[in-house]
Amino acid sequence: MKHSSLAADLKPGSPYERLAALGIQLPPAPPPIANFVTHVQEGNLLYLSGQGPREVDGHLHAGKVGGDVHVGDAYRHARLTGINLLAVMHHALGDLGRVKRVVKLLGMVNAVPDFEDHPTVINGCSDLFIEVFGDAGQHARSAVGFGSLPGNITVEIEAIVSLQD
Repeated sequence: MKHSSLAADLKPGSPYERLAALGIQLPPAPPPIANFVTHVQEGNLLYLSGQGPREVDGHLHAGKVGGDVHVGDAYRHARLTGINLLAVMHHALGDLGRVKRVVKLLGMVNAVPDFEDHPTVINGCSDLFIEVFGDAGQHARSAVGFGSLPGNITVEIEAIVSLQD
């Protein structure tokens, strides 16, 4: 499905109403795994540190995409990572309605060397952001492969978001 059709199919409502319509309840914001913070606000930009595919129970999805992890599973892991990014946004801002636009994503895929479908994997997060924020969820993006990620997680995604004045 193309991004423009996702945005066109959106029902009106707040980001929270759209999440509810998708059957998504935001988890608590995941804590940092090392010596850094989950977000930094500078002016009207919110920089979100990389998040991974962490389930509410703490389980992290791990493995090599294109090897022991199928592309469809990795897409779902990227979507879960997007939910975790939304949880951090909510924690940082108190209200997802303050998001003016998702500006940029960097999607990292823990992939076997000959894997070529990184964009399809990271679409899991991109599609979610468009479903939740509509046109304001459309963003610039990089989707790249890595030889490894922390804890052997399948994906890690960071974001930059602009805020309402």
